[in-house]
Amino acid sequence: MVIRVFTAALAGSAVIKKKQQDVVGFLESNRIAYEELDIAMNDINRRWMRENVPGERRPVAGNPLPPQIFNEEIYCGDYEAFFDAKENEAILTFLGIAPPPQEKAEVEEAPVEETLDEPQAEDHEEEEAEEEVEAVEEEEEEEEADVKEEEEEHVTETEEDPEDEPVTEDEDDVEAVSEEEAEEETAEGDSQGEDAAE
Repeated sequence: MVIRVFTAALAGSAVIKKKQQDVVGFLESNRIAYEELDIAMNDINRRWMRENVPGERRPVAGNPLPPQIFNEEIYCGDYEAFFDAKENEAILTFLGIAPPPQEKAEVEEAPVEETLDEPQAEDHEEEEAEEEVEAVEEEEEEEEADVKEEEEEHVTETEEDPEDEPVTEDEDDVEAVSEEEAEEETAEGDSQGEDAAE
């Protein structure tokens, strides 16, 4: 089954051109097989379209205007009917096309699979998350234990090894050094005073 869209390649109206582009663009984007038939350049197509539009769908005055849509020889409708079907998401019904078999199967099977698999998947995900958390906690505890052991070893080494202790000067030595410095300064001061007096 091929959808037949009757259009006018040399349509004088911008409105008609836009409607034709809308129909053809929709069919292309949804990968619906169609055949575009020009009524402006082909008298046979024009006569066939005019003869096959049902009487109740014909305008009161004049001839039916493009785009007109057929499924083989079965009339589907004009642009207004197409637009309404598109808005109501009933375009396949409007075009007389059955949904592809795989879409039917997916629609019917999907809810059943979801209801059966959801609890099992959630339980499995929860178990995995708990295991990951436990593993991370164990690693952190091991790292903390290693750090504590290293600190304890370092503390015991510094306590046991007197060579590592900082050397402190006796207070007597400090006082003796400061007294010697004071004496040297006074001696220098006296010698400078004598030099100045001379």
